Amino acid sequence: MNRREVRIHCRLRSPHPPEDELAAFLLDLLGRLGVEGEVGVRLASDRAVALANRRYRGRRGPTDVLSFPSGLAAEDGTVYLGDILVGMGRARKAAQEAGKPVVWEVKRLLLHGLLHLLGYDHETDGGRMERKERRLRREWGLDP
Repeated sequence: MNRREVRIHCRLRSPHPPEDELAAFLLDLLGRLGVEGEVGVRLASDRAVALANRRYRGRRGPTDVLSFPSGLAAEDGTVYLGDILVGMGRARKAAQEAGKPVVWEVKRLLLHGLLHLLGYDHETDGGRMERKERRLRREWGLDP
């Protein structure tokens, strides 16, 4: 049995975008891309993201989004695509600088993170990920 599922976790005390809105966005995005599977999302502090960035990428400091692809299949055939970690401090700052709501920036980061889970890599693919991301941002009204 194949399906699409998104799980969002947030333990931050500060206000953050509605989890149901973010899940609906990712579910629709998976559908538009014709991808089935599960995705985990964690909305985290910049400190938590900086720790993950150092541990898993060997880079110092926070970043806005990290992706951790999985690709493991459950017994029912559902593929766990992986996890996306969003730095909410960075997201708030970027949204403020763009004059947009935080949910706008978080959706942009989720789109970017999902493309990484699907194997895209803007550092090595000659612009393929950037073109796809730009097209999807236009479809969702997430252009700057």
